[in-house]
Amino acid sequence: MTFGPDRPYDERPTPPTKLGRKRSALVPTLVVVAVLVVGFVFFSQVYADVLWYNQLGFLEVFLKENGTKIAIFLAAFLIMSVSVYLSLRIAYRSRPVYAPDSSLQENLNRYQAQLEPVRKLLMIGIPVVLGGFAGTAAASAWQTVLLFFNQEPFGTADPQFGLDYSFYLNTLPFIGFVTGFLVSVVLIAGIAGLLTHYLYGGIRLEEKGLFASTAARIHIAVFAALFLLLQGVNYWLDRYSTLQSTSGKWAGALYTDVNAVIPTKSILAVAAVIVAILFIVAAVMGRWRLPLVGTAMLVITAILAGGVYPWVVQRFQVTPSELSLERQYIERNIALTRQAYGLTDTEVTPYNATVNAEAGALRKDAETTANIRLLDPNLVSDAFGQLEQFRQYYQFAPTLNVDRYDVNGETQDTVIAVRELNTAGVPAGWFNEHVLFTHGYGVVAAAGSKVQADGKPSFMLSGIPSTGVLGNDKTYEPRIYFGEYSPDYSIVGGPKGAAPVEIDRPQSEDSDTESKNTFVGNGGPNVGNWFNRLVYALKFQSTDLMLSDAVNSESQILYDRNPRDRVEKVAPYLTVDGNAYPAIIDGRVKWIVDGYTTSQHFPYSTPQQLASATADSLTAGGRTVALPPQDVNYIRNAVKATVDAYDGSVTLYAWDDKDPLLKAWQKVFPTTLKPYSQMSAELMSHVRYPEDLFKVQRELLGRYHVTSVDRFYSNSDAWSVPTDPTLGAKTTVKQPPYYLSLKMPGQDSAAFSLTTPFIPFTADGEEPRNVLYGFLAAEADAGIGKDGQKSPDYGKLRLLELPRSVTVPGPGQAQNLFNSDTTVSQALNLLRQGASEVINGNLLSLPVGGGMLYVQPVYVQSSGASSYPTLRRVLVSFGEKVGFAPTLAEALDQVFQGNSGATTGDEGNVGQTPATPPTQEVTAQEKLQTALQNARAAIEEGQAALSKGDFAAYGTAQQKLQKALQDAINAEAQIAGTAPSTGGSATPTPTPTPSR
Repeated sequence: MTFGPDRPYDERPTPPTKLGRKRSALVPTLVVVAVLVVGFVFFSQVYADVLWYNQLGFLEVFLKENGTKIAIFLAAFLIMSVSVYLSLRIAYRSRPVYAPDSSLQENLNRYQAQLEPVRKLLMIGIPVVLGGFAGTAAASAWQTVLLFFNQEPFGTADPQFGLDYSFYLNTLPFIGFVTGFLVSVVLIAGIAGLLTHYLYGGIRLEEKGLFASTAARIHIAVFAALFLLLQGVNYWLDRYSTLQSTSGKWAGALYTDVNAVIPTKSILAVAAVIVAILFIVAAVMGRWRLPLVGTAMLVITAILAGGVYPWVVQRFQVTPSELSLERQYIERNIALTRQAYGLTDTEVTPYNATVNAEAGALRKDAETTANIRLLDPNLVSDAFGQLEQFRQYYQFAPTLNVDRYDVNGETQDTVIAVRELNTAGVPAGWFNEHVLFTHGYGVVAAAGSKVQADGKPSFMLSGIPSTGVLGNDKTYEPRIYFGEYSPDYSIVGGPKGAAPVEIDRPQSEDSDTESKNTFVGNGGPNVGNWFNRLVYALKFQSTDLMLSDAVNSESQILYDRNPRDRVEKVAPYLTVDGNAYPAIIDGRVKWIVDGYTTSQHFPYSTPQQLASATADSLTAGGRTVALPPQDVNYIRNAVKATVDAYDGSVTLYAWDDKDPLLKAWQKVFPTTLKPYSQMSAELMSHVRYPEDLFKVQRELLGRYHVTSVDRFYSNSDAWSVPTDPTLGAKTTVKQPPYYLSLKMPGQDSAAFSLTTPFIPFTADGEEPRNVLYGFLAAEADAGIGKDGQKSPDYGKLRLLELPRSVTVPGPGQAQNLFNSDTTVSQALNLLRQGASEVINGNLLSLPVGGGMLYVQPVYVQSSGASSYPTLRRVLVSFGEKVGFAPTLAEALDQVFQGNSGATTGDEGNVGQTPATPPTQEVTAQEKLQTALQNARAAIEEGQAALSKGDFAAYGTAQQKLQKALQDAINAEAQIAGTAPSTGGSATPTPTPTPSR
């Protein structure tokens, strides 16, 4: 068939309309492709999470958390969108058919004409968008919803309404959430309806005033009635919320709240319901005077009864007689604050501390003095690195951890760390960073109470391969795939019999070659198939992961490797402690992580902001993780979690199995928590009292150690946590708590404890009065040597109250004594010779000898690039007495009249004072003093010569200085028993082992 005389059909030009249709199909295709791509990316992220949770055995958490969020989203979406749609629809359908002609109406008609083409789309789109926002906001309350439906009673009622505490922690927040959401729905839907009425003439401004059609008036009346009913519910709930109020001087419902606020809230609730009924009646009968008058009266009543009346009661009744009227409410605040923070059973003991150091005073405290920790975990990371790093791709955390291990039947405080992978030391490249270098290697541990004679740590487990009294590579799995500094992800694993690829460790400490290893076990999702590889290539935005031949059929991907992050993901209802610590447990390296259940709704309890309450010099320096700025007024150490450093497996143990919040979460996630009875004895022996909980408790005990209402009201016996004295006099950063093995007064034996001192309360901007008022210790040792059984004394808080009649120096005064002592400062100046830096270690406080003993290790670090701090001296003070010597034993003897009676961990060190006649020791001391005086005179002489330009005299002064320094070193060696009475030479500075 042809068209025209010579042109066949297939040569006929395509009509423009057909070309337009072909081109128009491109846009929808691109849109569909874009939607599919975005949808697949979203699906891949969800699928990756499913793989991760499933591999770890916590898929229940992912499904229930997200299922709850989806259910809440859908419910909120439907309620909001349907309400808005019905409001819009009813308003549109009830629009006036004939509207009066006016200029305003003409403008509205134009708007209506413009909106008409998209009206149906807007009628659907607006509710959908608003529903989406509402659903997203509501879904964030998933924990509130789950706690409400799974709540467990506390078994104790509040003192005002007689309701179980679970009502305040679980029911009241849920009802408040629902009510608040419904108020939003009513307001938004009501406003949407009013705007529609206005746009279509149902509501309009006329010369006579505002006109509203009957339908519009009914619409307004219904939404006003709903709003007022919900407002009535809010007023009623506010009665209970007064028990959580923080607007007064003390938390909870006080006299004005109980006698003015709560009754007026009840009246307002009833009044709001009555006015709501009047609006319904008006909608039916068309009489609007009563609801309008009722609304006005409600507003006036809310102002007068809700604001003015309570102010009058507070100002003219309470303020003049505050203590007598507020007494019972202060008692409630004290009792319930102590209960909410676990302070009720604190054992308070008067401690009549002495400041007189008598000979043999420490003989009864041998258990404590034997474990006084000289190794500062905040300073020795560099020493661990220089002595034990061995390769540039290893590292240690900047702050190490304190634990305890049994050695030859005795418990030894231990500073411990793991040798983690240092990604900055790995050669650049995807293969190196994610396939070749995948893990760290080995645990390094040193005795806390002693060092080697040259100041190096006394290692109990060290080297590659690991050796020491704590075990070796055959007694535990040393590879660290999961830690605080692990890479973001690694590809590990391979077919059986395949050649190993991963760099494992140096063949030995001095070897230049590395052995290789293949990860064996179940540590992460499988990426052996192309689909999983694509999913994780998208997740980590890496084409190498998709294309590399290093990924094989048995490959696994390890990610989210920080122990804290893993616990937070599998237990999202917990607040996780800022310090995870490693321990060798049953042949594996395990990270132990503490988890807290918290609430901000406990009645009458004083709230604390976690970030502020747990801040100290370690969090300020970034050495430990700071907690979030979250307000809480209830906290329990509900969960102990372990994370295996090799395969990343997470185990959650229900530690505080009496905590009602934890019981509720056990009902939500029944398969995720194990009873602590399943913990091994070895794990129990390394569980310790958590630092962040202790910091929160000590912050509260600064005021709430007082249970007398009169003393509490006057704030006459408030305490503060002292600032860290090692940072200087002007610092405002708090001293961190310290783990120590000590025997508190009244205890039968020494126990591993977490400790802190207290000084008098210091207001912001004031100079602290640094005398000791209190000392707190939490028993941190849970193990009793049996599986699944914890010590009944674990967590026991023991508080010593010191007398006010005796001025016992606080940590700041002790540090000032050290800094101002002439002998100490002269000796430290000697140690600084040769550009060496003197570093003060942590200042430990110990209630021994009938008083308070302060111990501070002193480290010296040279200026070289490979230098590290070595322990050179120990400072000790008791009362006003100061001791300063190479060993703790010597320093204690100097303070306690030549014989402290103490047993110390460093007694066997070189430098121990021998049993020599007193006259010989005095002579050596005199020689040291003379030498120091000569050195100072030589320095002054040299400076004077330089100022005059007399270089010959300066050279002579330098010779005198060198001789004086040598005399001082010889005299000190004679005192220490390491040199003859004359002659000798300086002890050589130890050469650091270079990083290899």
